[in-house]
Amino acid sequence: MSTPPLDSAALSWDLLGAFLAVMRTGSLSGASRSLGVAQPTVRRQIETLEEVLNTVLFTRSQTGLTATEAARATLPYAESMASIAEALVRSASAPSDGEHGTVRVTCSEVMGAAVLPPMLADLRSAHPRLQIELSLSNANEDLLRRDADIAVRMAQPTQGALVAKRVGVVKLGVFAAESYLADHAAPRSLADLADGHALIGKDRDTSFFAALRAVGLPLKRKDFALRTDSDAAYVAALRAGVGIGICQVPLAAGPPRLRRLLPKTAFELPMWVVTHEDLRASRRVSLVFEHLVGSLAKYVLSGR
Repeated sequence: MSTPPLDSAALSWDLLGAFLAVMRTGSLSGASRSLGVAQPTVRRQIETLEEVLNTVLFTRSQTGLTATEAARATLPYAESMASIAEALVRSASAPSDGEHGTVRVTCSEVMGAAVLPPMLADLRSAHPRLQIELSLSNANEDLLRRDADIAVRMAQPTQGALVAKRVGVVKLGVFAAESYLADHAAPRSLADLADGHALIGKDRDTSFFAALRAVGLPLKRKDFALRTDSDAAYVAALRAGVGIGICQVPLAAGPPRLRRLLPKTAFELPMWVVTHEDLRASRRVSLVFEHLVGSLAKYVLSGR
């Protein structure tokens, strides 16, 4: 018996939206809450989608719904369609030559939580009709897929369809809070760091340990008193006096101010502001792009 052909016209956004909601929440009840519709509605939408795709997407378990291999294979396509739909809404929020509408900006946790907000406040003061969606993620969102309109990145993009401006190099160093140093003698050398000091490090981010080895610190996970892959939590722990850690030099200015230790031990990260070439003609995107380039260039210079 042959498999009936798939009917792409039957793939309504309601069905894919329900699918994404279940994938993200892991249950029909969670999906119904996130979508603001009744749970039986979500169930019917998932059942209809399974009929259209002629496959089983979820199996029931004690903890909720478990995604099948077919569901995991379908997810990237559904996410891509969701990104395009959201980009369409942003594009339709204002004419391309208008100074109002929505611009989605993506950046790392620490940049979004501690660096960009004052810059965006200045931007909104000058252009109050702009609306900003700020997406914090240490994973690069796909600008080609229009996951975001503008990205602040610590690596030069390689895709040809992207426009990128290098704003400079941000310096990083070894820092500690005054509250920590009140109870611990400041280290005088790299060797002192591993001798009785509480260190703050990353949890599963292997690049962090590779960077430490490059400056002569072959530390392992067990050598750190606190480990987290959340940049926001990392900086908060550093300011709270949990221990010694790595921080961007301009960010360490506070408040509260952190004291730099071992000034000869330094790291550098290039910083780029990136957008898609098709969006450069958009006035609202251009305003945000140029504002971030100028503001971040001043931020980088403040740490020299």
